[in-house]
Amino acid sequence: MKLDKFYDQVYAWILKVGPKILIGLVVIFIGLWFIRLLRKWLTNHLLTKGVTSSIRPFLVNLTITALQILLILGFMQIVGIEMTMFSVVIGAFGVAAGLALSGTLQNFTSGILILLLKPFRVGENIIAQGQEGTVTTIQIFFTVIKTYDNRTVIIPNSKLSNEVIVNVSREGRRRLDIELKFNYGIDFEQVKKSIDNSVKAVDGLLKEPVHRTGILELNPDGYKVLINVWAPAHGFNDTRLLFQERIMKDLKDAGLKLPGMV
Repeated sequence: MKLDKFYDQVYAWILKVGPKILIGLVVIFIGLWFIRLLRKWLTNHLLTKGVTSSIRPFLVNLTITALQILLILGFMQIVGIEMTMFSVVIGAFGVAAGLALSGTLQNFTSGILILLLKPFRVGENIIAQGQEGTVTTIQIFFTVIKTYDNRTVIIPNSKLSNEVIVNVSREGRRRLDIELKFNYGIDFEQVKKSIDNSVKAVDGLLKEPVHRTGILELNPDGYKVLINVWAPAHGFNDTRLLFQERIMKDLKDAGLKLPGMV
């Protein structure tokens, strides 16, 4: 009698739960098939949109993992498994992980924003955190900059997303400003002519926009001349050195001495 009663209970349980399990398995099968199709579509879509390869796999995996978790939770809900304790455990774990990894998560979030919004790209020259150099790598948690004196600087992405970044190469060209001081006994027109010759002699300078030379200040002991010329963003410092050297040579050859020049 006890065995018959046990069989009756098992049979009743199967009748009650069996259809739910069957429906849940069907949902799992269809969900996994849909997720597989979505993975292929999302990968191709991000590739077509030109999303950087550093973030593309992460976005795909994050989306797919989230859908798989939702699918499992949906199966548990269909079958009738209690979610209360499960939710409490997940919530407690999430809070603990968030507190322990707050700095890391901030860098992670900032890295995603940098890769999506692209305030700078690999190969561009930037000034950030008191460092100037070329961006060599953009990772999820940090960005690597190689300075002009060949130092490798690793900056956490949270520092780059929350503070000012100067992108000095995005526009493709930079203006070079040079100030020179002369005594009043030196004619400005001669100075201007000498500087014009220097601009023409340096190949690294751009023809457009047109360079500009003018008197910046009038002081009791002399006047200041301001020179505005344009140079390519890449190689800017090399061009500046060549141009300043050429100015000194041409002024000396023309007999136009700067204060202190022998």
